[in-house]
Amino acid sequence: MSEKPARTGSPHAAWLRALERIAPFATHAGPTLPAYVSEIARQFGPRPALVSPSEAYSYASLDERVARYGGWAAEQGLGRGEAVCLLMPNRPEYAAIWLGVSGAGGVAALLNTNLTGDGLLHAIGAASPRHIIVDASLEAAVAAVRDRLPQRVKVWTHGESRLWPRLDREIERAHPAAPLGETRLSDPALLIYTSGTTGLPKAARVSHRRVIEWSCWFAGMLDARPEDRMYDCLPMYHSVGGVVALGAMLTTGGSVLIRERFSASRFWDDIVEGDCTLFQYIGELCRYLVESTPHPRETTHRLRLCSGNGLRGDVWEAFQQRFRIPRILEFYASTEGNLSLYNCEGRPGAIGRIPPFLAHRFPIALTRTDIETGEPVRGPDGLCMRCDENEPGEALGRIGGADRGHGRPFEGYTDQAASERKILRDVLAPGDAWFRTGDLMRRDKAGFYYFVDRLGDTFRWKGENVSTEEVATALRACKGITDAVVYGVSVPGTEGRAGMAAIIAHEPPDFATLHRELTEKLPTYARPVFLRICAQISTTGTFKPVKSDLARQGFDPIVVADALYFNDRSAGCFIALDEALHNRIMSGAVQL
Repeated sequence: MSEKPARTGSPHAAWLRALERIAPFATHAGPTLPAYVSEIARQFGPRPALVSPSEAYSYASLDERVARYGGWAAEQGLGRGEAVCLLMPNRPEYAAIWLGVSGAGGVAALLNTNLTGDGLLHAIGAASPRHIIVDASLEAAVAAVRDRLPQRVKVWTHGESRLWPRLDREIERAHPAAPLGETRLSDPALLIYTSGTTGLPKAARVSHRRVIEWSCWFAGMLDARPEDRMYDCLPMYHSVGGVVALGAMLTTGGSVLIRERFSASRFWDDIVEGDCTLFQYIGELCRYLVESTPHPRETTHRLRLCSGNGLRGDVWEAFQQRFRIPRILEFYASTEGNLSLYNCEGRPGAIGRIPPFLAHRFPIALTRTDIETGEPVRGPDGLCMRCDENEPGEALGRIGGADRGHGRPFEGYTDQAASERKILRDVLAPGDAWFRTGDLMRRDKAGFYYFVDRLGDTFRWKGENVSTEEVATALRACKGITDAVVYGVSVPGTEGRAGMAAIIAHEPPDFATLHRELTEKLPTYARPVFLRICAQISTTGTFKPVKSDLARQGFDPIVVADALYFNDRSAGCFIALDEALHNRIMSGAVQL
């Protein structure tokens, strides 16, 4: 364990700390995370590692528990690279299971706890597992598809069950086994699934190298110390809640307070009573806290830093000021991607920048993109065209060997065809290859990057590109509106897609005032043509709105139970959209 540089406010210091932490793994010979945790347990044995309301593990007891799962995997004859699906709510045992399975050479496939039916079967099939471990509280979801599971799969439950053997009892009899010393950093450790906001989720491959690099990198960025206590209420089946928040602490001797889910009413009690110094967020959680009623403990905490992604600029300053958060570390990354950005300077609204001295090591390009087709715009030479300053374009990450300064690896999905669709070739030079993020960004003069929209979310209307996030931001700034999701819908006889917004309002909007505010904030083509007033908006486990369902339902009052409104430009107001008006719009009798 090397001595860390002194804590400092310098943005470059965070990068240097992170680079120092991952340096031992550049030779392909460093330990995997399970092996690293076993080593660090000898130093921090009795200190708390993972804590929840129902169970707690010290470093010593976590190491012993991980070894038992490794021993169980060996007893089952789990081959190197063979998968075990894990379906379990957030709890310390969750981490012990995947650390044990992956440390024994297997691959832990982390299933979304919200999956049921065909979606669950698809996720299981993508992993081709030998075993499925399911918590008793989620057993019904697996039982419902029991007859359609692959024949070779053996199911185990954690907790009382009448259907399958109990793994929690089996583990008590298992002979502990140390993580395999011959497990290589290049070997697969996890399968983590994409959120699936449009279509079925894909299983992204995550090697031991990336697991340990994520852990040590964030430990450096956070300047993590043994006295730190991380609050983690994010889903552990995703990379941030299940790997990054845990790994940053487990590689430094710190503690993680695990909660099954986020609760705005309980949040500050948890933070204060848990003596937390760090909090891993998703931007929407911060918005929920800002909109919540005042809590007597909301400024009596010891938080020194909050880290996460998706914190909107309009929420950032209110969140930091109201709750007296000393520092916010916003970052951009994706589980399968090879591109990441870090806003070490704390500039509100920015998702990060790359210091000039590291630009060669973390190559990123913003390239011009045809919004309608989603394809890159190429010049006469057949290569892609870089965006100008503040011009939105798709963010790409160079695929290559980081040790040679040519980019970062892309490990892909279990679906080879899906992997190939994420690779763009002949971008800036013949024969090169870049990872497609599918995200539109812009870069300002100072080198800061800003998220603009998902490529599939931006749409064309009246011959112009409409950014759904720009429109949603304008709506959220209007009186009475607490949240908004914007998407495009098809209307017969028109080109492109008309803008529609699903909004949540704490009181019925004054539609004339709303129309006037949007006229002041947005150009004509960007103003929503249709509104939908919702009590709530469906989201994924990481609080991303499921736009595909909203877009599919469209603006038909027969299909949509919520109140619908139409932007009547001649009246200067949004008016109620009933079946008669809908039929006139569909027939082309109404000018949009």
